[in-house]
Amino acid sequence: MSYVVYLAAAALGLSGVVLFRRPRNPLTLSTSVAVTLAALVFLCSAPLTLAAVNDLTGVPNFGAPLTYGLITAYSCALLILLTHWRGGPRARVRRLVLRSVAAYALLVVAIVVLFALADADTERLRDLDTYYATTPYMREMILLYLLGHSAATLVMAAVCVRWAREVTGLLRIGLRLIVLGALVDVTGFQLTKYTAIAARWTGHDLDTLSTDLAPPMASLAALLCSAGFVLPRLLPSLTAHWQGLTAYRRLAPLWSLLHHVSTSPKPPTSWWDLPQTRLHWREVCIHDALLALAPHFDDRVRAHAHAAALRAGASPHRARIAAEAAMLTDAARRAAAREAPLDHPSTHRLHATEASGASGTSGLVELSQALHHAPTPHEDTARATPNPEEPHVA
Repeated sequence: MSYVVYLAAAALGLSGVVLFRRPRNPLTLSTSVAVTLAALVFLCSAPLTLAAVNDLTGVPNFGAPLTYGLITAYSCALLILLTHWRGGPRARVRRLVLRSVAAYALLVVAIVVLFALADADTERLRDLDTYYATTPYMREMILLYLLGHSAATLVMAAVCVRWAREVTGLLRIGLRLIVLGALVDVTGFQLTKYTAIAARWTGHDLDTLSTDLAPPMASLAALLCSAGFVLPRLLPSLTAHWQGLTAYRRLAPLWSLLHHVSTSPKPPTSWWDLPQTRLHWREVCIHDALLALAPHFDDRVRAHAHAAALRAGASPHRARIAAEAAMLTDAARRAAAREAPLDHPSTHRLHATEASGASGTSGLVELSQALHHAPTPHEDTARATPNPEEPHVA
């Protein structure tokens, strides 16, 4: 059981670290704190961790108030996160956050005080909630942490249900995941805990609900809720980085043709650079290289390739890209051979340099992919071809 809990803790901890590396703002920080606290709850609730904490402190069951305090802090973090996520006037947000912190801080203090007053000398690593369900002070401590967690979960679910009716897209998906996680938490964790404890009060034994069913349900609930909070924050960024990586790789033929051209600055080569960063620098260097090759651009090569592409059935746009790829290949060959610049180089603007932003990236990708099919320019044929002024194709 400990290893399953550690796996959940590792998954949540990784999400918290990824979020923490993003730009700082109250929403990002509160999301990172909530997910990290969820990871700490799982880490500290594992029997192996509880035994280690008890041995380290020399206090039997010291891991109980530690874990319950973390669960209480996690419940508070969920409310704070929801408050920042929902937004509103800054003064109102601040007031709600302070109220949540004050209420749950008192709850943590009460948990610690009740544990100090209780007689809990027998170490219990898996069934503490039911074993001490009838013990004075321990009973109240257990109920307090459960009630605090239940209150936060129900408030969070109610707000998310109402909010999900007002939004669309990833935010709605995230809210529905949170509601699903809250439902699993209430029915699979909280209700089973309450039932097992009530059974002890009436002289019955339903401890298996608390020891065997509740922990995996709590893990699943926390993962669902965390995914609901993290998904709308991370997925757009991950999608953008994936698209950046795809574009970076598709620019490889163009960069392979131009990398020998002197450019400034040089692209970074560190493996930890994000795809978007690497793509940006590759685009900068490619544009710099295209500018350096401009004195070698030959309109006759471009016109010959353009006419050949049209005869082969290419659309006007595809014919233009193919012609530009042929002209660029010829220019790169001339530069590599250290030939002198043309007396009358082409003044034609490449499609990739006319656009900007995402359109510019797609234009460079089109040019790069066209290099696979660009014919090898034959200088004699090109020079024998008249210099027609074909109509400009947009």
